[in-house]
Amino acid sequence: MSENTTEVIVGAGVLAAAIAFVVYAGQVSDFGSGGTSYPLEASFRSLEGVSVGTDVRLAGVRVGSVAAVDLNPETYRADTTVEVLQGIEIPDDSAIVISSEGLLGGNFVEIVPGGSPFFFEAGDTITDTQGAVSLVSLLLKFVSGSSE
Repeated sequence: MSENTTEVIVGAGVLAAAIAFVVYAGQVSDFGSGGTSYPLEASFRSLEGVSVGTDVRLAGVRVGSVAAVDLNPETYRADTTVEVLQGIEIPDDSAIVISSEGLLGGNFVEIVPGGSPFFFEAGDTITDTQGAVSLVSLLLKFVSGSSE
């Protein structure tokens, strides 16, 4: 009989640990926080290293994520939708840039705020964009001595 009690206690402990892990994972990944952000649109020449789910940062702080990426067949640019947390007001003269975390780090989307007293509304388009800079192409230009 004591074996059954021990098995029940161990099983309950494992189940509690699994539930705690699922709750923690949901909080870390912002799962269930839908409806607390608003979309902004941008079009980039190059989105190298950026995909759906990539962080959007402002002053180094995560303020959202990339929600959608589509190729525009007319302009051959990457049309991107980013979700920004509600309560974060972005001036309407801000720029959006693909930045790198370092030589070996990944890329992220950075919002460089402007100084306008007016702010983007949900669904607005950020026109001042700067795509990803390829480290390989920079190194090739340096090695070949090209000035282009």
